[in-house]
Amino acid sequence: MTSTRSTATFSRRANLEWTGDVPRGSGRVTAGSAAFSIAATFPRLAGEPAGTTTPEELLAASHATCFGIALRSVLATRGGSARWISVTATVTADKGGGQILVRTSHLDGVVHGLEGVSTAELAVLAREAETRCTISRLLRATIPITLTVSAAQDETSTEVRPHVD
Repeated sequence: MTSTRSTATFSRRANLEWTGDVPRGSGRVTAGSAAFSIAATFPRLAGEPAGTTTPEELLAASHATCFGIALRSVLATRGGSARWISVTATVTADKGGGQILVRTSHLDGVVHGLEGVSTAELAVLAREAETRCTISRLLRATIPITLTVSAAQDETSTEVRPHVD
C-alpha cells in the first residue's frame, strides 16, 4: 500500500534594488510580503554601516527563524512546550580572491519556560529540529552546522519576553 502525502507548493520573494559598483555601492532589499525593507551593502571586513545588512546576515536571520520554528514544532509533537524560544544564528564566511565563501553556521538556542520534556531530552529534540529546518537542509549540503541549545536556568527572573506582533 502506497502512502500518499499531501504537498503544498509555495513561493516567497524578496527584491533588491542596487546602485553603484559592488565595493562602494548599496542597495535596498524588500520582502515581497512587505514584512521588511532594509538597506543592503557588500560585506566589509571592518563591519557594515549602521542600519544596513548583508546576504550573510540575512542568511543567519533565515536560519535562526527556521530553526526556532522547527524546535517549537518538535517540542510540541513530543508533548513539550516553552514560554518562548530565543535563537541566534552565526554565519561565518571567508572573504578573499574576489569571492565570499560561507564556512559555517552555528545555532545557539535558549528555551525559556520549558515544560513537558526534560532538559536531558532537549539536545535530542534540538538535533531533530535542526535536521527538519529547511535552511539547515540547504546549508548542510555545503557547510557544517553546529548547535547549542539549553533551557533557561532562572525562570523566576524579571526577564521580559520579547514583544512580537
